[in-house]
Amino acid sequence: MGSKQSNQLIGMRGVYLTAAELTRRGFIVSPTSRSAFGADLLVTDQRCRKAWTVQVKTTTVPRDFCLVGKKSKGVASVSHVYVFVNLKEDARFPKFLVVKSRVVAKKARAQGRMGFAFYRSDAAGTASWRIF
Repeated sequence: MGSKQSNQLIGMRGVYLTAAELTRRGFIVSPTSRSAFGADLLVTDQRCRKAWTVQVKTTTVPRDFCLVGKKSKGVASVSHVYVFVNLKEDARFPKFLVVKSRVVAKKARAQGRMGFAFYRSDAAGTASWRIF
């Protein structure tokens, strides 16, 4: 395997690391089709009383923002959550930022040709695994 991974492999890695972390926390997790819009993971508690959809955004570059799609401005639901994963290559463990979709929809900003960005500082006080 080469030293540089494709964006698709980086994204897949983030999805499966997020699924593993949610499973470690006691949730039942199922990945969706990679072509599904808006949800990379379907999550439920062990009693199947609560369910969430999870959109995972992954990067290997340490930044103060996370890129999100234009559609993120219109996707705001109590049961939809974003997990931003930073896989900084020299770190042993990924860094997760868990944010409600309503916060992302409200705070995402246009970034020219890059699309939309959600700044990590905009998640202050609102980001936590307790969302689940």
